[in-house]
Amino acid sequence: MSALKFGLALPYGGARMVAQLAQLAEQAGWDGCFLGDAIWCEDPMIALAAAAMTTRRIRLGTMVIPAPLRRPWKLASESLALDRLSDGRLILGLGTGAVWMGWQGFPDEVTDTKARAELLDESIDILTLLYQRKPFDYTGRHYHLKLTLLDEQHYPPQPVQQPRIPLWVVGVWPRMKSMQRVLKCDGLLAEKMNPDGKAEEVTPADIRAMKAYVDANRTLTTPFDIVVGGTTAGLAHAQIQEKLLAWQEVGVTWWVEGLWSESEQEATARIRRGPPQLG
Repeated sequence: MSALKFGLALPYGGARMVAQLAQLAEQAGWDGCFLGDAIWCEDPMIALAAAAMTTRRIRLGTMVIPAPLRRPWKLASESLALDRLSDGRLILGLGTGAVWMGWQGFPDEVTDTKARAELLDESIDILTLLYQRKPFDYTGRHYHLKLTLLDEQHYPPQPVQQPRIPLWVVGVWPRMKSMQRVLKCDGLLAEKMNPDGKAEEVTPADIRAMKAYVDANRTLTTPFDIVVGGTTAGLAHAQIQEKLLAWQEVGVTWWVEGLWSESEQEATARIRRGPPQLG
């Protein structure tokens, strides 16, 4: 059983605030800081670059980048720059995007569920290839690349982390197409949907089933994370212990404390208290 790591989902805000909160989180003993990305907000990649300059140890990541909103080669160049800037501390969380978060204001964007899933799948494939810094051609339904036509001297460098920057992706249980996508990645951002298509709270039993599926079907040999998010606000110490140990026992490797809606002052106070202590 792996030790549970503790991350923070920081509030949406400016790069200066993110840099300051990440520095504070590192000092307080947290293991990671993660930022969300909406269709129109301050860019999380730039904010994480600011955080990379104020920290040395803590992991930095996205939860999540909506892949359909960014061309995969642009996302590759942004992420490898950030990975190199942070000396290999980036985790790239990907998803299809939450269309309710303002997408109606940008009617040219793809909102069809199937098409967004296809764009995410192709982005994962292309990112994996681009990180290798080798010539390749790719023919997908949405993206087409002919890097064999380019001189390799024009390629950007490889990221620090090899064989690629770790890719975490949303996995919706028990949707098999979603779970098959997880098998191509390095981490699972656990979600659950009932037969009516409505979101439900993930349980330890769900994680046990998801882990069993990944263990039985994933062929990659790179490390694999299972990520669960939530809040421990308002819980007594014994309740926090019970909640988090239950996740750890079924194979969760990261607990991400959600500070999405907190003010900067509230987030600062929570971060200073440090991560939960188990045992």
